[in-house]
Amino acid sequence: MISGISHITFVVKDLNRTDKVFREILDAKEVYDSGEEHHSLYRERFYVVGGQWIAVMETEEIVNRTYHHVAFQINQSSLAEYKKRIEEAGLEVKPSRSRIGGEGESIYFYDYDNNLFELHTGTLQERLEAYKNG
Repeated sequence: MISGISHITFVVKDLNRTDKVFREILDAKEVYDSGEEHHSLYRERFYVVGGQWIAVMETEEIVNRTYHHVAFQINQSSLAEYKKRIEEAGLEVKPSRSRIGGEGESIYFYDYDNNLFELHTGTLQERLEAYKNG
């Protein structure tokens, strides 16, 4: 039986550069840095964001941009602050998809290695209700 998500892994070219995305934009706490040791496939760091374990691995094997992404829930009142952080980091903010009323708002942005992140204000229940009434 699945009890939840264990962790989410991102693959990046430069752990130090990506560290800024996690710490300065997503308020992540670093809990592990492999240094030069390789217990897994690559050098890696672990972070905790909103109680979720995030693994970041360093390699040159980066893929092109897609819509695959992870969405972190934020408060509506925090949207402007997060957008400012993203822009100050020099990251690309992707235009949001069209939405119907009640499903929440989102900021989409790519990190330095084409990983797409979403900061979303809505909940699953709010989205289901919006789709039902939309």
